[in-house]
Amino acid sequence: QAQLVESGGGLVQAGGSLTLSCSASGRPFIDSAMGWFRQDPGKEREFVAAIDWIGEDRLYADSVLGRFTISRDRDKAIMYLTMTNLKLEDTAVYTCAAKAGYGGVYSNAQAYNFWGRGTQVTVSL
Repeated sequence: QAQLVESGGGLVQAGGSLTLSCSASGRPFIDSAMGWFRQDPGKEREFVAAIDWIGEDRLYADSVLGRFTISRDRDKAIMYLTMTNLKLEDTAVYTCAAKAGYGGVYSNAQAYNFWGRGTQVTVSL
């Protein structure tokens, strides 16, 4: 069964850094475009970053551009989100997603076929 599992979330002070991981299993995600989304309670799900199936093309939300970096290790089927200079407004549950079929970069959540359960990131003063 295809599965995405996030890890690396936690509590961090504003201005700090954190790296999230998304491990894929159950199918060859090597052909999948992938992305990160986040959602804070009471708010809509928000696109964060996306990476194409090769790992060459990237797309970022304006709110994280220059602070977050998305990357992937296709051999290990792991995707990362390195977050720096974290702000209070970055607090959310971060979820990874995958779209099968040699795709590009997608900010629309409806483009993705597989979703993880999320990992909490809390940024404090």
